Amino acid sequence: MKKLLLLMLLLFSITPVYAANDINVELYVLNLGKFDVATGAFTADFYLDMYCEDGCDTGDFEFMNGRATSIDKITNEPNQKFYRIQASLNSPVDLRKFPFDKQKMQIIIEDKKYTTDEMQYVAKKETSGIEESIAFTGWDIDGWDAEVKDHYYKVYDSTYSQFVFDINISRIALNAFIKTFLPVFFILLVVLFSFLLDPDKITNRLAMAGSSLVAAVMFHISISNQIPPVGYLTFADKFMVLTYFILLISFILNITLMELQEKKKTELVEKIHRMTEYSMFIIVPLLYLLLFILF
Repeated sequence: MKKLLLLMLLLFSITPVYAANDINVELYVLNLGKFDVATGAFTADFYLDMYCEDGCDTGDFEFMNGRATSIDKITNEPNQKFYRIQASLNSPVDLRKFPFDKQKMQIIIEDKKYTTDEMQYVAKKETSGIEESIAFTGWDIDGWDAEVKDHYYKVYDSTYSQFVFDINISRIALNAFIKTFLPVFFILLVVLFSFLLDPDKITNRLAMAGSSLVAAVMFHISISNQIPPVGYLTFADKFMVLTYFILLISFILNITLMELQEKKKTELVEKIHRMTEYSMFIIVPLLYLLLFILF
């Protein structure tokens, strides 16, 4: 009798341990909507397949970075759920490299109730992917990746498994260069050719530099209007700061020459003119080359 009581107490004292179910997740993107740089919002149309071994529960998922606008359940078996989903999502935007920036469009899925102790996602990369015929205007699709992360909620002291599907995109480099930087280079050419004028035409040189400065400021404003206000300098901002610096140096040199002419120091004026006449065609391109290399 005592042995029976001891056995019953032992059974009740043991806490049952449940093995976490592995839910295989496959995702295949059919189409992508416009990517909004201001908010990181985009739309996605994709297939989602979730399956596991017999007798398991695939759970009930939700999107952590948006909402599904429509969900069509194609397969509804106890151990497999296959969906056609259209969703409105958003991802963080990093514009530090604008206009050569690269962005990451994410589809993040998490179970509504099961923690990692009860359920774990498994990313099936070999059967996931992106439709090759997708035409994403203004961007190049550089590839994709799928991974599983643990998302810990400190306030609830709970960890949930997340399936994260990343779509890597980048701006078309040639298009970005022509629209953003080529006009500025033509503005700078006007300033550089002004150094070829003789010092007696200093007023013409100042007029060319002044008009170039106005054109640069207006163009910088038009570039800034393409993106939302951010708390850091983009690559385009750094490019324009260098442009302002070069224009400032041009003004300083021309004003210095004007002052020296008024003081009848013609020899010094000619010396400075000879030093800067052609050297600026070397110095300015080198400065921009350093900018593109370092930043």
